[in-house]
Amino acid sequence: MLHGYLPAILGGLGSTLSVAGTSLAIACLFGLLGAAAKLSDSPIARGIAQTYTTLIRGVPELVLMLLLFYGGQIALNALADRMGWGYIDINPFAAGTLVMGFIFGAFLTETFRGAILAIPRGQIEAAQAFGMTRGQVMRRITLPQMVRHALPGFTNSWLVMLKASALVSIIGLDDMVHRANLAAAATRKPFTFYATIALIYLALTTISILALGYLERRYSHGVRKVDFR
Repeated sequence: MLHGYLPAILGGLGSTLSVAGTSLAIACLFGLLGAAAKLSDSPIARGIAQTYTTLIRGVPELVLMLLLFYGGQIALNALADRMGWGYIDINPFAAGTLVMGFIFGAFLTETFRGAILAIPRGQIEAAQAFGMTRGQVMRRITLPQMVRHALPGFTNSWLVMLKASALVSIIGLDDMVHRANLAAAATRKPFTFYATIALIYLALTTISILALGYLERRYSHGVRKVDFR
């Protein structure tokens, strides 16, 4: 099947999922930090966060990946040369996940910020009036409701990130797309292999939609939805 290349392509699926999952964790970290900065009282923090989200969301992911990967490697080796460390070869997996996380952290910043703003201010004030600490308010009031409000935007960002993980093949990572490229070049049947990985990505996104849809329903249990029709 697939001229014997199917096991190799499925073997690259693990790298694809590892890149997407690790990138998501990094993106969540950047997103939470960015949202906190945008909602802070510091104009400097708000300015940095606004610049970050504006620049990152305004440039295509492919351009940013090439710019940050190759530009970062040049800058790092220039510094290493000055320090006498010798040439540094950046690991494609580490570089790919960091770049992906940095890029999609800008999108999650707006998702998390909007989710926090959607929480009624009166609930937080009531919790403080009952003597809850800031940590208790965050754990019992803010985070549970933030997750519920953020899940639709989070789902969209995850689906885009999962598909964008194919871009890491251009920086040398041996993922599913990279192996499909090699198989297509060897057999001269690109449509067969690209159609195969398209179906695999479709299966992954379908599973993700079902799983995150379940979480959204679970976190929305007991919440009455208003029909505006």
